[in-house]
Amino acid sequence: MMSKANISVALAGQQNAGKSTLFNMLTGARQHVANYPGVTVDKKYGAYRDEQGSVETIDLPGTYSLTSFSLEERVARDYLLTDKPDVVVNVVDASNLRRSLHLTLQLMEMELPTVLAVNMMDIARGRGLNIDVEQLGLRLGFPAVATVGRKGEGKAELRRAIRGSVGGKLPHRLLDYAELEADLDALASVLKPLEALQQIPARWLALKLLEQDSAAEVLVQQKLGAEQAEALIAQARQRAQAFQSARQLDVTDHVVACRERKVRSLLQGVISGHDSERPTLTDRIDRVVLNRWGAPLFLIATVFLIYQIAIVWGYELTAYTWPFLAGFREVVAGLLPEAGFLVDPYTRSLGLWLVDSANTLLNYVPIFIILFALIAILEDSGYMARIAFILDKILHRFGMHGQSTLPLILGGVFAGGCAVPGVMATKGIPDNRARMATILTVPFMNCLAKVPLYTLLLGIFFVEHKSLMMFYIATMTIIFALLVSKLLTKTILRKQETAPFVMELPAYHMPTATGVAQRSFERTWVYIKKVGSIVVAVAVVVFTLLQFPGLPDERKAYYEAGGQAAVAAFQQDIAGNPYASVARSENLVPLLNYFNDFKRAKLNATGAEASRAVNVDFQQRNADFYPFVRAPKGDRDARNAGRALKKLALASKSLRREMKEERITNSLLGGIGRSLEPITQFAGFDWKINVALLSSFAARESSVATLGVLFQQDDDQNATLENRMGAETMAGGATSLLAVSMILFFALYPPCLATTVMVKVQTGSYKWMLFSIVFPTILGLGVSSLVFSIGTAVGATGIQAMSAVYIGALALLLLIGIRDGEKQAGFDPALAARELKG
Repeated sequence: MMSKANISVALAGQQNAGKSTLFNMLTGARQHVANYPGVTVDKKYGAYRDEQGSVETIDLPGTYSLTSFSLEERVARDYLLTDKPDVVVNVVDASNLRRSLHLTLQLMEMELPTVLAVNMMDIARGRGLNIDVEQLGLRLGFPAVATVGRKGEGKAELRRAIRGSVGGKLPHRLLDYAELEADLDALASVLKPLEALQQIPARWLALKLLEQDSAAEVLVQQKLGAEQAEALIAQARQRAQAFQSARQLDVTDHVVACRERKVRSLLQGVISGHDSERPTLTDRIDRVVLNRWGAPLFLIATVFLIYQIAIVWGYELTAYTWPFLAGFREVVAGLLPEAGFLVDPYTRSLGLWLVDSANTLLNYVPIFIILFALIAILEDSGYMARIAFILDKILHRFGMHGQSTLPLILGGVFAGGCAVPGVMATKGIPDNRARMATILTVPFMNCLAKVPLYTLLLGIFFVEHKSLMMFYIATMTIIFALLVSKLLTKTILRKQETAPFVMELPAYHMPTATGVAQRSFERTWVYIKKVGSIVVAVAVVVFTLLQFPGLPDERKAYYEAGGQAAVAAFQQDIAGNPYASVARSENLVPLLNYFNDFKRAKLNATGAEASRAVNVDFQQRNADFYPFVRAPKGDRDARNAGRALKKLALASKSLRREMKEERITNSLLGGIGRSLEPITQFAGFDWKINVALLSSFAARESSVATLGVLFQQDDDQNATLENRMGAETMAGGATSLLAVSMILFFALYPPCLATTVMVKVQTGSYKWMLFSIVFPTILGLGVSSLVFSIGTAVGATGIQAMSAVYIGALALLLLIGIRDGEKQAGFDPALAARELKG
């Protein structure tokens, strides 16, 4: 039989078997990452060429079995059933063959050409294990190849085995299910003649129906008519129930026991040597990091290092990347129509708005590169699994999962972080209910962008209690997140699928620089593509809401008159000046833009050399305008002309700022803020606060910037924002109780625009994206209104109200945790780890 030139290969294996490393070894740099249709599990695919043609390679999600407990298991199983790759490469951990071969037996039952890749042979040898890979392949009935993926060992042999298995014989039946065989054969004989099920292995499907696998039952219902499907499912359930009654043993337990006996038989004589007499390096490390007392300390230290390196030190790198982004903005600005004296052309305003929106996102790329590199190190080293393992018991009480830990950290358990990478990191949570609960509560964390508003309010209203308030703010968000997670999992998420917490603690490995760098840049690029494109698109909508309907004609005329007066004053100031001819009316706007560009370039220049380069560049750009921005030595006329131009620029800037304030007030977004006052008044919010909070949906920092515009007083332009937002300037008189109301609402406020987009990306649903906006809005407004109304009624101060909320929430958290904890047995991480590693 002539094999095909171009073939497809699927890599299947348990988690931590080195499957991704082997995938990288096979495909090199020719890789792409997407999502499987309709789900959020990574679809990693690449290609390589051999002597006969192209080999498309798919890296299936890591899975311990092919049941229907988790999303990863269903995705891997559905791909093998429907896409039917030419070859399946089953990647197994050489140091843990007994556990790995359970999946091998399940793959064989799917009747696809198979190659066994016995990976991480170096670790097995280091433990004193000798494995006869060739003999194992003979017993299984298909090729087996020894590999060390991270070192590139076995690459050529594996590629040859893949090509040689195309079109070859299918794996022969190895497993006899003893007492279950009669029922299995009877059900398979019913399935085989059915034309609609011809593409599905009859014996495999019969076994799944006897195990009452829900996904298999759905498959039968989709393929057959309702009556025929129900009859078939009923027959399978009847046989399973009869088997269980006769033997007092569940079908699934019987199947697992049969596979375990077969695995032991396969490995007898294949593995020699043992390592049970001496503890491995992994065992010695786990004695420290999983010790009852050492585990929390080591975990806290790891969390702190992630935060310090990625968020704190990583943020410092933005000082080096921002000049490039600012330079890109200048390039775009130079390509757009010139700015006007008072109003810019619409294309310029929109263009710069989009660039600024994109730059806001791209400025955090250095943080994400470091963050994802650290995550890759934790994953590859084996410690990530242990983080999830240590915290699962606590988080599980509130509807989350051990692997919810990292998303919460990235979102900002401390006063820092970002919800976008936090939501992205939920991809690895296998329990869908816990994953959804984590996605919806990560935005409650204290991201860096929330800090400016907290700092502002504390500086105004809580000068004497600033430290206590910061403690409340820093810790109450995790309390709220756990309580909300519990609420969601008991209500709206209760029907979401769950999966048992099954996690094998892998051996520790030294991560490779290539693997870490590749995954870091790969994930960062996915972030840029998926979030960046959508954020820029939605930014157009936000821009429109802020611009329209615009100013009335009479207000436009008022500002135009102000502009004309400023121009007349400028012309009067330079009357009789030799440079007046350069500043004639047709050159006035270009001259003003030249002045503003020069000042901005000087501000962005770092160092004396860069500053001199700006001078040379602008002198070459327009020699006639240059004396206005940098007067020649001893040229008094040029200095006077420059001062007059600076005065005109300040007048233009002031008028443009006033127009912007009025446009925001009268904009659609401002109108929405006014229309919300009847609802938000119970929380103490007027339309100005509403607009500030609405604007912060695009970016959290916008809240403070918007408040700075709305509370700007004409009689004291230099007053601090704290003074401008004092009790005298806020409608109705501001109090510390209102500040607490704002803090609570902001803590529970819907995620920012970028995060809501990521919620859509991770859930694949606009419904959940909308819920992530509506639910926190109702929750935050409800809590704020309750606290403000009750606090006003009893005459409570802000610190009293905040203390009451904090103590009440903490008491409720402890009550729920203790109640649920009583249902769970004692826990020793090190002992449990040894049991899991088998």
